[in-house]
Formats: sequence, C-alpha cells, structure tokens
Amino acid sequence: MNKVSFFLFPLFLFLFLCSSSFAQVSSQQIDALMDDALIKFKVAGASIAVVKDGKIIHQKGYGVASIESNKAVNENTNFQIASNSKAFTTAALAILEDEGKLLWTDKVKDHLPEFKMYNDYVTENFNIQDLLTHRSGLGLGVGDLTFFPDGSNFTVKDILTSFQYFKPVSAFRTKFDYDNLLYIVAGEVIARVSGLSYESFVQKRIIEPLEMNHTFVGSLLKDKNNLAFPHSAESGTIKTIDYYDIGIGSAAGGIFSNVADMAKWMITRLNKGMYGPNLKTALFSLKNHNEMWKIHTVEETNPNPRYNSHFNGYGLGWGLTDVKGNLKVSHTGGLPGMLSKVTMYPDLNLGIVILTNTEIGGSGLFSAVTNTISDSYLGLDDFNWTDKIVARQMEQKNTGDDVTKKVWEKVESVKAVKVKNEDYIGIYQDNWFGKIEVFEKDKQLWFKSFRSPKLNGPMAFYNANTFAIKWEYQAMNCDAFAMFSLDETGKAQSIKMKGISPNIDFSFDFHDLDLKRIEK
Repeated sequence: MNKVSFFLFPLFLFLFLCSSSFAQVSSQQIDALMDDALIKFKVAGASIAVVKDGKIIHQKGYGVASIESNKAVNENTNFQIASNSKAFTTAALAILEDEGKLLWTDKVKDHLPEFKMYNDYVTENFNIQDLLTHRSGLGLGVGDLTFFPDGSNFTVKDILTSFQYFKPVSAFRTKFDYDNLLYIVAGEVIARVSGLSYESFVQKRIIEPLEMNHTFVGSLLKDKNNLAFPHSAESGTIKTIDYYDIGIGSAAGGIFSNVADMAKWMITRLNKGMYGPNLKTALFSLKNHNEMWKIHTVEETNPNPRYNSHFNGYGLGWGLTDVKGNLKVSHTGGLPGMLSKVTMYPDLNLGIVILTNTEIGGSGLFSAVTNTISDSYLGLDDFNWTDKIVARQMEQKNTGDDVTKKVWEKVESVKAVKVKNEDYIGIYQDNWFGKIEVFEKDKQLWFKSFRSPKLNGPMAFYNANTFAIKWEYQAMNCDAFAMFSLDETGKAQSIKMKGISPNIDFSFDFHDLDLKRIEK
C-alpha cells in the first residue's frame, strides 16, 4: 500500500525455492529475502526467528528501530506484538483450567456478575470460550473506539456493560467476526479468578517460566533501551508516529516481545506446552493444548489450489487451516506502526515469527517472507511473493487514495456553501461511547469526543447534511463522515458516522455509533 522502489534482485535468492526437494533455508537466504522485502515494502525495521525441530535456526534483526536514532534492530529488540498477545491470554486461561479454578464452559456472568450482552439469552449462556472465539453475534471490531485511538478514559467496567448497547449482526455462535473487547473481558476473568492482575499473571506464570527475559506485558514494560518505535509510510516517506498506549487492552494486544523470546514461545507451543530440561515441565496440559488448537468457529476456506486447503477456522487465540495436508497454526497482530505474524506447522515442527515497525508495509513484509520460507519447506516452487504482494498493496492503497482524494476535492469545491452552524452545534450522546460535542471554532464546526480526546477535529461541509471530519490525530488513516438527521425546523437531532477511506482499520467502528442530541 506504499510507494516502493523496485530493482532487479539477484536470481540466487530464489534458487532454493525452485527445487521441491529443498527443505532447509540458510541464514544467508533469509538475510537476502529480508533485505529485499525491507526495501520494497518500505519498512524501517523488522526481525525474524525461524525454529525447526526444536532448534532456532535463524534469529536476527534488520533495519532500524527508529529512523531518528538510526539504532539497528537486533534479535532482542522489543516490538508490540499486538493481537499475538491473544494466545498468551488463552494459555493463561488454560493454566487456570488445569488447576481447577475455572472451566472453559463456565458462564462469564458467574465470574463477572456485571457482564451483560445484547439480550438475556446470550448473557445467560455466554461462556469463557465464547470470549475467545469471535462468535458473539456482534460485528467486526465492535466497540474498538473505546481504545482506538489511544488516550481514552474508558475502563474495564465500561467494557463489561457496553455489550448490551450493540446490535448483533448474526445469530449467537453462528458466524466469525473478529472481536477485541471480549478478550479484555477474558483478561478480567483471569484477574478475578487468580487474584492477580492480568499483566502480573501472564508475566509470572508464562513469561518468567519460559525465560522470555525481555518480554513484558503492558505497563510492566521495564527496559525501553531496546524498543522499536512505530513508523508510517502512508505519505510516501517513512516517518515516526506517536507510540500507541493500549491501556486497558493488554489481554487483547498489550505484550512487548522480540524474536529471541518468541522463538522460545513457538518451541514450547510446538512441544505441546512442554518446556525446560528434557521437556519435563508442562506449561499447560496436553488436553488444553488440543483444546486451543481445535477449531471452535468455522470460517470460509481459501480455495487457493496452490495450498489445497480443506478447512479454516479459529481455535482459542489461533487461526487454524491445512496447507498441502499439514496443519497451519497462525495469528497476526496490528497496532499503529507495529505489525507481526506468528506461523507454525506442527507436522513439520516449523515456526516462523516476524515483527515489524512500519504501517502498512509491515503486513506485506511479514506475509511475503513467511510465505516464501513456508513454501520452501512445503516443497512448493517460487511464487515471487514479495513482488506480488507489493503490487497488491499498491493497488489497494491507490484505490483508497482515489476515494479520499475525491472526497476532499468535493469539500474544497463546495466551500462557498453557507451552513447554519447553529443548527448542528450541541451535545450528542451514544449509549456506549458517551458524549461528543459539535461546536464552533473560528466560524467552523468542530467535533470532539469527551472520552476519547484524540477524536477531535474540524468538520467540513460535504453534501446535504453530511460533513467530513479531518481528525487532528493522523497516525492512522481514519478520517470520518458525520451524517446528521434534522427535525422539521432544520435542527440536527442525531448523528451517524462512517469512515471515509475504504482502507480504514476495522477498529475505527464509527458505524456502530448512534449519537442522539441531549443538549443544545
């Protein structure tokens, strides 16, 4: 999705992919692959670890942690792993289940009495596994505006009672729609059952036993001397952006880690939870290993004949599919300027983790490099993943840019239209998001959220009763439309919203807001 520079790359890089008998990727080949992808995807820095048969065969950093400091990335450089934290949350629950402190089928309300869903039946029957499997009946990314962008003052208590206000988009337990807020609820279950904070439990019961010595959960981050900074190449050149504070969202995506530590995590997972000398210690039971790597929510299967996949779905914190007859277990993670991917093939005893620090090219890099290495072990030919994904991302970015460009061109063309600002000024409220204000500043309408201060910016007339908002927050592409409904006198009574760009991150769920005027 970013402008990139292309150049002819030495043929030797891909020779190892041309033979179906090739099984081992050398460090030199991974270096060449990463260096090429770093340039083509316009990524400031990245790191990778590859584990095979219980051993680390490659772990290394590339590029820089920050273009301002020019400090090099190494295997111990910490990145935010975002939603790859979810597997730590499910592992924590597995530990508590093994200890008899909860059951996967426990009703959430029995542990969290204030938890309330959108109807009584769902509230009464919602169990712990429902928190983890994206089958609640609610829409994609519902309620993520409570912590996207960062800096809001929403609490876990707010989250627990917010679900009653959302409208379902499917029947309970029938459809996959990715959800972050329910993982925050899962983190609160861990806290109440264990008597420790979510952060402390994961740190003490998972990270420390596995000797992931430079990995930290949320606010427990201690050492910032080797920390990657987020970047964006949205404007065409790489620049640093504001560091994202996930706040209450640790259980959904709050872990800081590095490829050296994540290699230990993958080896433990590939060993079905066993670790330590001679693999004699269990992090969790074999029963719960199988439970986490079992499909709980079925998704559509990718028909790509290259991989001959027959099933696709979500387990407990993991995506699950088959590739050429081999189980593939994977997950991605994304926060502003921080994108990661963990991929494991248990049948091949293979694991690959890639951490990146640049929006949006990082997702292209982790996909292209992971696919290229995986394909070599699967005996597949060279598919030229890097160039194909670069082209795909550029096309997607250009399409989105064309849409947003036309919106702002129209805004400019109707600047002369007279708007009665007083008809729109007032306080509006949504049941879960709280109050916002439309006010006048220098004769122009402005929007501000009381609970999420970064959602603040000028409103420009677009068409009829619709205004385009350009947020002061520009770390992500998230400008929005505000569409007013008026009464018979022309006075605004309510606001519906939606993102302007088709490439907007799903966590900016403006469309879930239902803002009603409560004050003039």
